[in-house]
Amino acid sequence: MKELTLQELESQQVELLPSRETLFLDSTNWASVVASNTSLALNAGSLLSSANSAAVQTILVAQG
Repeated sequence: MKELTLQELESQQVELLPSRETLFLDSTNWASVVASNTSLALNAGSLLSSANSAAVQTILVAQG
């Protein structure tokens, strides 16, 4: 890979991109996100015991 000289670097030009037009009536662009976390632990009727629980996570994404 060739290194750029200061002169080559100074000769570079940039320009702004035109603003992006919104797609209002031409098409529908949407995303539906549904997330759920569930966990259950029960510790009843015993002394000095512990209850552990592992969480299950579900994420659904639909884009149209």
